[in-house]
Amino acid sequence: MKKPTSLSAECRVHSGQEPISIDHVVIASSDLERSAAFYREVLGVTVISATPNFHQYRLSGQMLNVHGPGLVDATDPSMLARLPVRPGGSDLCFRWPGDIADACAHLDRCGVVVQTGPCQRSGARGAGVSVYFRDPDGTLLEFITYPAEDRGASGVPGVMAESSDLG
Repeated sequence: MKKPTSLSAECRVHSGQEPISIDHVVIASSDLERSAAFYREVLGVTVISATPNFHQYRLSGQMLNVHGPGLVDATDPSMLARLPVRPGGSDLCFRWPGDIADACAHLDRCGVVVQTGPCQRSGARGAGVSVYFRDPDGTLLEFITYPAEDRGASGVPGVMAESSDLG
């Protein structure tokens, strides 16, 4: 693959073009069935494809591809990242559609331990409030909410100070 030293005007995305967005991302799992159960229960994904070493989950308009044990050996290396992701080696943030207290209560009902938060964070939509937790392989997951502007300067009463060690 040719490495450009600088991008030409012909290469740049044009302002009238439809915005580029993320279609899917990849995580790895040491146990695909355990992962599928966790992501179905905690995030509400739909498992749309399942083979012995690869799953695909749909969540809203995006997809999460899950690489399982043996996939690297069974796949053309040109179709994998140069350094394939390993179980526990990802960090993903999901927008929670309600209040952060509801997200915490949901995690508690699912038996998922909150690692950090709630804390003020910055996300794709600006200032938000997040909680961090992990999947069974140790992948760092985050629920972020974007509180209404009229909730006060901190966003949500009782929110911890902004944390800079995660996210």
